[in-house]
Amino acid sequence: MIAIKNILVATDFGPASDTALTYGRALAELSGAKLHLLHVVQSAYFTAPAYDGAGISPTVQLEIETTARKQTEATLTEDERRTQRAIPVTLTSTSPPAAIVEYAKEHDIDLLVLGTHGRAPFSHLLMGSVAERVVRTAPCPVLTVHHPEHEFVRQEALVAVADTAVAHGAR
Repeated sequence: MIAIKNILVATDFGPASDTALTYGRALAELSGAKLHLLHVVQSAYFTAPAYDGAGISPTVQLEIETTARKQTEATLTEDERRTQRAIPVTLTSTSPPAAIVEYAKEHDIDLLVLGTHGRAPFSHLLMGSVAERVVRTAPCPVLTVHHPEHEFVRQEALVAVADTAVAHGAR
């Protein structure tokens, strides 16, 4: 029997991540696992190497991190925090895939759930894929979820999760 004690859902707050969170919530509930919700903020200091980071204000970076932290925290309901011991985590890194993998290693994650965008081949070539890099280096199984997804999670489970979120003031 497979024992799943810790599930990590990595989010960028997009539709694919919302779908992945739906799966993560359902799997955590079914397995009694602790749910970790992780958002990695891209460090703005290293996104523009030609400018050597000089054109980016530390204040702007701090505002981005603060906003992301609030959004990560608001995504989980109080009920999820209580029943699934769900925790919101926001990190800043120059490499989101590496940060996701490192978090999984440090917190004994048994299953990682990621949304995928399904980019076109040319866009994928230019931008790469966070999910692809995580899958290649993760210390545990990775469930990738496309948006829109195959109807694996039953509709009544989605309604129950949505009702819980609404009742507790989540988005």
